[in-house]
Amino acid sequence: MRSDREMLELIVGTAREDERIRAVILNGSRTDPAAPRDPFQDFDIVYIVTDVAAFRHNLDWIRRFGELMILQMPGEMQSAARADGSFAYLMQFSDGNRIDLTIYLLAKLPEINKDSLSVLLLDKDGILEPLPPATASDYLPRPPEAKAFADCCNEFWWVCPYVAKGLRRAEITYAKAMMDGVVRTQLMQMLAWHIGVKDGFTSNPGKLGRHFQRHLEPQTWEMLLKTYSDASEKHTWDALEAMCSLFRITAIQVAKLCRFDYPDGVYGELLI
Repeated sequence: MRSDREMLELIVGTAREDERIRAVILNGSRTDPAAPRDPFQDFDIVYIVTDVAAFRHNLDWIRRFGELMILQMPGEMQSAARADGSFAYLMQFSDGNRIDLTIYLLAKLPEINKDSLSVLLLDKDGILEPLPPATASDYLPRPPEAKAFADCCNEFWWVCPYVAKGLRRAEITYAKAMMDGVVRTQLMQMLAWHIGVKDGFTSNPGKLGRHFQRHLEPQTWEMLLKTYSDASEKHTWDALEAMCSLFRITAIQVAKLCRFDYPDGVYGELLI
């Protein structure tokens, strides 16, 4: 597997040698000093270029980055370029490295979305304003509004009976889809708010709760683990009951600390 240094030298060196590429930005967890390090971190790269069309669908050009195991071009999958005119190559290489490369038009630079996890690697013309130190501020949970909290509670408890009906009908794939899709989404949102309230909304829980174990109380983490099950009907019932218990406990805590009303007696009694 190529080292981080080798990959960055390749990424920046390619830009230096190509007159069409005027600047390079590194985004994502590699810029976050608080993010855990491992060999699986992607290189999230933005090339600022004079002409996007020259790079679009250019499979010969991207082969310089390594032996591809699989490639995805989101704009191609959507049958259209992105609305901002950019084009992306998501490249997984055989040696384990991955580059998510976005080609962005120089003329549209004032419109580029700012990302708090950004580091400027190259600026040939001094066209970019100095970037502030990278932080995860754009990725921190935000305090919930009362309506968002109420909607989360409503959606959770509204869809729980779908899971129960699926289990009663022996429709395990439907039940699992409802539980691990819709219901779990609301549970994870409530847990993210719980972490935010506890830590003053200064901790990054990570995409899909990837850092929950670092921020949840040990007993809460153990309860969350019990919400996952195999395809057994009994185990799925147990996981659903664990979900309901964890959601109700967490939602009541969030409501208390945010001074919201938790609709006790309306939600959370049927399946507890």
